Formats: sequence, structure tokens, C-alpha cells
Amino acid sequence: MSASNSLGNVVTIAEFELRKVRHDVSQLFIRAIQPALWLIVFGEVFTRVRVLPDASYSYLQFLTPGVLAQSVIFIAIFFGLALVWERDLGLVHKLLSTPAPRYSIVLGKTLSAGVRSVLQAVVIFVLALAIGVPLNVNPLAVTGVFLVIVLSGMCFSGLSIFLASLLKTRERMTGIGQAIVMPLFFASSAIYPVDLMPAWLQYVARINPLSYVVDAMRALLVTGQFGNLPVDVGALVLATTLVIVLATWTFRRIIE
Repeated sequence: MSASNSLGNVVTIAEFELRKVRHDVSQLFIRAIQPALWLIVFGEVFTRVRVLPDASYSYLQFLTPGVLAQSVIFIAIFFGLALVWERDLGLVHKLLSTPAPRYSIVLGKTLSAGVRSVLQAVVIFVLALAIGVPLNVNPLAVTGVFLVIVLSGMCFSGLSIFLASLLKTRERMTGIGQAIVMPLFFASSAIYPVDLMPAWLQYVARINPLSYVVDAMRALLVTGQFGNLPVDVGALVLATTLVIVLATWTFRRIIE
């Protein structure tokens, strides 16, 4: 299959998935409630605590990229649950019977999750600005943040598809989703600096893809220090590639 046909399949599948958002826009705001509470309640409280000694920015500024990352992971990690539901309705069987190769299906679905994540993040971003969090709104920086969000949405939705291919039931996916989301969130640099963690947790944070997502967005939106940005983006690209390859490899197993 030619590259243009493969790209066309990816775009078609992504567009089909995004229609679901268009028909139910309210889900973007409903799913923003928990990240908004983190920003408004947790952030406002811990701004009064010296969590960031010698920092040149407030804790709310520090937290906002972490909350943006949280909104992404909450959408993406449960993407496999929707896939199991589609399997039960027979939609996955129909999709696999088309000429589209499995990698196009997986890429299309993960791309749609990345775009959904951007839509979700816009709600959180606007809320942060509304409560007075100073952020860098330079168009290049914001574009960079959106690209990081798309990549991270693809990464964690790819992980979710891989898990759905192995677990195959909604009950298992719900359980594993809950078991993964919070450890990924807390074992990252989302809500406190890695240097404040115990030594063993620092090692976990440094292999956690979410840490690189948060660090990249924090550099673009808050600190303006781009020295680690290539490493952050490179680690995220590597993790995304790995989970998409794994999801493609196991995708057909979901109907077995």
C-alpha cells in the first residue's frame, strides 16, 4: 500500500473518531471538572506552601502544565475501554475486514485521541488564564505545547489500545485504567519537583513518559528554559513509537 493511501486511511479513521466529540461536546467540559479542581483547589492551597524553594515562579504556574498533562492522560488511558465497547458492538470486526492495515487503524485512533486531548487542554488552558496564572502565550510556545499534547495523547492512547488487546473486557480495562492513571501522575514531575522525591521514586519518575510531557510543557509555558526540551521531546517520540508498535502488533487479538 502506498504512503498516500496509508495516510488517507489514518486521516479517515481519525476523522471518524472525532465525529463522536462533535456529536457530544459536553464531554469535554465534564472531563475537565477533575483537572479544574486540581488547579483551583489544590493549586491555590499549595501556592501558600513553600513547595518550590528559590523558584522564580509560583506553584500555580508550576502546577498548570501538570494539570494539562493530567487532562490528556485521563482521556487517553481510557481509550481502550471505548475500543472494547466497539468490539462488543461488532465495529472492530468490520474495521479489521477493510483493506486498511492495522498500523493505519492504530495510528488513526491514537491521532484522534491526541486531537481530543488538545480540545480538552484548551479548556484547562483558558481556565488557568482566567484565574490569573501567568503563562507564556507566545503563538510558537502554545503551538509547541499543542504538539506535545498530541504526541502524549497518542502515546497513552496507544498504551491503552495495547492493554485492551490483552485484557479484552470492560471490567478489566476500567480496573487497569484506574490502577495506571494515578501512579503515572504522582510518580512524575506534575505536582512536585523530582528533586523532592525519595531516591527510588526519582528513578521511577525518570522513566515515566508523563514526566517528559510535563517538563516540555513547563519549559514552553513557564520557565522558558529549553535546554532539556530536545531530550523531553525525543523521549516522548520514542515512547509513542514503542507503544504504537506494540498496539499494532497485538491489535487483532482483541477479537480473538
